[in-house]
Amino acid sequence: MARGTLREAATAMSGQLVHGDPDGHWSGAALDSRQITGGELFFALSGGRTDGHRFVGESLARGAAGAVVSIGACGEYEVTPPAIGGLIKVDDSLGALHSLTRHVRARLPKHLVAVTGSAGKTTTKDLLALMLGKRYAVASNPGNLNNLFGFPISLLGVPEGTEWMVAEMGMSTPGELRQLGELGRPDFIIYTNVRPVHLEFFEGLRGIAEAKAELLEGLSSEGVVIANADDREVVRIVERHPCRKVWFGLEQNAEFGAESVVELPAGGSRFVFRVGDDRYPASLPLYGRYSVENFLAAAACAHTVGLDIEEILEVAAQAEPRSMRGVVHRLPENVFLVDDTYNSNPDALSQAMASALSLEGRRHWAVLGSMLELGASAADFHRRLGREAAGLGFAPVLAVGTEARALAEGVREAGGTAVWMESAEEAAVRAGKELAPGDVVLIKGSRGVGLDLVVERLLGDQSRQSRQNRQVEEEGE
Repeated sequence: MARGTLREAATAMSGQLVHGDPDGHWSGAALDSRQITGGELFFALSGGRTDGHRFVGESLARGAAGAVVSIGACGEYEVTPPAIGGLIKVDDSLGALHSLTRHVRARLPKHLVAVTGSAGKTTTKDLLALMLGKRYAVASNPGNLNNLFGFPISLLGVPEGTEWMVAEMGMSTPGELRQLGELGRPDFIIYTNVRPVHLEFFEGLRGIAEAKAELLEGLSSEGVVIANADDREVVRIVERHPCRKVWFGLEQNAEFGAESVVELPAGGSRFVFRVGDDRYPASLPLYGRYSVENFLAAAACAHTVGLDIEEILEVAAQAEPRSMRGVVHRLPENVFLVDDTYNSNPDALSQAMASALSLEGRRHWAVLGSMLELGASAADFHRRLGREAAGLGFAPVLAVGTEARALAEGVREAGGTAVWMESAEEAAVRAGKELAPGDVVLIKGSRGVGLDLVVERLLGDQSRQSRQNRQVEEEGE
């Protein structure tokens, strides 16, 4: 992990070391005392739900090298000298976290790729990290630590000697990506797409795109942008920036593309990978046509860095999906369950439904949760996607959550069958009764709806039923 002395950290943060050995070392950082494993700097942040200053003593007891506290913090903290570890007082602990991040970024990692977009960030990040890992020492931000709190913690946890960091960078309000760009100073930026998400905080798609464009302000002077040629808003914001541009796309004649994409009956796809005028057969064991687009983004960056096509395709063929992000479970009695419960937005749901139809089954039905943060257009989006679900033949559709009531109405307007329910708990019970041999069921919704509960229940029910069936067969023998 990134490391230094407490004296160095206090200086970088314009803070005062009021307790502890100035030459004592820290490595890594944490915002949650429960994540202290030993040697980290604990940053006590004051938030709406809790105040980190209440856990300063606990963090030091768990082995933190030191705690960073705000002088004017509303919370209280107790450190009884001679406590183990240091105590650094700063004007603002979040500002101090960012200051230390900038200090460390000046030397570590050697190069940084920022991956941003409305969808596909995590898959693109994971694929690129695996590709670059064929040649370099690579780090990436774990999970979804991609905001003004998580990214600094991720960067401060980068191991010494890291040559490339692949950093997912997200936003929910204007200004966040400008700050993340200033903290990370990326050498490469990947733009996956611009979609109608977080509309509560933006005026339409163009507003989202302009907020995404803020990240370009942090791009290094010789930086490169890897951009989606199929996305009109991405093209608009990238074209006006004076930097080297590398384009990928499924539809446009971009430098990196895919032809003859075939989604396979059991999930995944095969296609022809196009690099300029050259063609290569490729396979990707990830669900959905949109995963091919994510592959193209990662491959374009990796090849621009210097990786061979053979190395890139080897990684692609061995890729594994992240939990809750388009994982296809093949269950007993020819049942396919698509777990896409990590998040949802109108474009992602439309693509997920189209891809689910490529899975062979007796019938296709879905559990679809509310798509959150769509602002005043929420009802219209849900109703439109409900009509689309019915038109594609999903029957029944179990709509879950307050906003999804309009989705159920859209299904019925298009002549389909829909049942609305308020909670994931209700949906889990109903889905368990609905599932039958030969079914393909898509489960997708915003994370706040909690549809992973439905997946867990169905997987458990199927496993239990399979065991019972085997027991009956064995008794019959």
